[in-house]
Amino acid sequence: MLSEWKSDLPASIVVFFVAVPLCLGIALASGAPLFAGIIAGIIGGIVVGIASGSPLGVSGPAAGLAVIVLSSITALGSWPVFLLAVVLAGVIQVSMGFAKAGFIAYFFPSSVIKGMLTGIGLLIILKQIPHALGWDKIGEGDDAFFQTDGENTFSEIFKALNYITPGAALIAIISLAVLILWDQVLTKKHKIFQLLQGPIVVVMLGILFNYLFQTGMLNFTLAADQVVRLPVANNLTEFVNQFTIPDFSAITNFKVWEVAIVIAIVASLETLLCVEATDKLDPYKRVTPTNRELKAQGLGNIISGLIGGLPVTQVIVRSSANISFGGKTKMSAILHGVFLLISALTIASVLNMIPLASLAAILIMVGYKLAKPALFEQMYKLGWEQFVPFVATVVGILATDLLKGIIIGIVFGIFYTLRHSYRNSHHMKDVVTSDEGRAVHHLMLAEEVSFFNKASVIEALETIPANSKVIIDCTKSKSIAYDVVEIIQNYRSHAKLKNIVVETVNFIDPSKT
Repeated sequence: MLSEWKSDLPASIVVFFVAVPLCLGIALASGAPLFAGIIAGIIGGIVVGIASGSPLGVSGPAAGLAVIVLSSITALGSWPVFLLAVVLAGVIQVSMGFAKAGFIAYFFPSSVIKGMLTGIGLLIILKQIPHALGWDKIGEGDDAFFQTDGENTFSEIFKALNYITPGAALIAIISLAVLILWDQVLTKKHKIFQLLQGPIVVVMLGILFNYLFQTGMLNFTLAADQVVRLPVANNLTEFVNQFTIPDFSAITNFKVWEVAIVIAIVASLETLLCVEATDKLDPYKRVTPTNRELKAQGLGNIISGLIGGLPVTQVIVRSSANISFGGKTKMSAILHGVFLLISALTIASVLNMIPLASLAAILIMVGYKLAKPALFEQMYKLGWEQFVPFVATVVGILATDLLKGIIIGIVFGIFYTLRHSYRNSHHMKDVVTSDEGRAVHHLMLAEEVSFFNKASVIEALETIPANSKVIIDCTKSKSIAYDVVEIIQNYRSHAKLKNIVVETVNFIDPSKT
């Protein structure tokens, strides 16, 4: 992990700046103490980061759980009782990991995962526009179409246009200009601009502008709700008092177990979805061990619940920011958790100088990188079988929320899969021969290979030993799902790290046709 510190360190700082308002905003939306969000961010970074096998995934409190947390705290009657449910949810997740339930991740179609990334990218942009304009009445992390303030995603933007804060808008415009200049020009000029990331400069500029506003050197102002609001502990005792212990006397309460099961299921699904999406964004196309991820998330939730934190999942916004700004190993995720801990102990008052407009500009750039217009054209060229579930997922996420949007996309994906499965069966076999002392693995793909075969194909390819050769024979294949095609494409790059020679027979790459 230390070998890539020059890339991981600046990426971790960017993720840290993105994580602070998200942790606080999700805690606010969840009806929990604000510090509970910071605790979850710390645990998600350090504990889950160390235990996880995901090289680029970043964990922390998730917006998708905010409504569940809010209703659960009300139903259980107290915050300490809810924390017990979080601990039990972690135990359930660890059990799911040992039961090898992580295979569920391989059953999400590629078109749906790409639709999820694009939908989240567009959602990030739409949700951050009000913050960029200075309208911060809705908390960070409220990702549903119908918001807690009674507005929806689009009506909130129109409302923000009537309440523009010139100072916030000025900061957002300058921040976006700096980020675009950094990304398109400066990083190509000198390596120093690759080490010192644009978002770090944007945050420092934001603090400078806020200081100039406060001192009257610039005739603008920012309100209290237009900057980061991290709880400030004046001494170690005040810091320790922000932690809360679960109420273990409620262990026999059936409602506690019911909430724990719901949190475990939803948190695991969100994590597995994000694992699949993060692996697709990984430039090295590494494969995250999903069962280990469930165990890591479970461990994180056990510890987070024990000390007063919100439930954690792997989070695509932070993970994509990590990838976008150069993270290469899980050290970046761990460091971001360390920075959260240090900042909560020492520089909370400095962080409270950061304008939300600066962070909005950073997130808008992250959103754009996830939802580039070229991706729509690329998915369209792959045919209706890929394009329809992709668009359905994007629209579903924008019109409802993350999980409902994924379900909508999967329904469309299943329709096309069932249509293929109705016509043909599918299987895969592995015959091993030898060639001058080198093991040669023959993978014979069947007539019909659907995305349901993703798990078995990945498992077969990952078990091929280093320094060998694999021949992937598609001679008999009439139809290979794009998900499996993408696995083979990614494996070619991944195999080089293990000195494996990959040869394909009658394999048609749709991206080259």
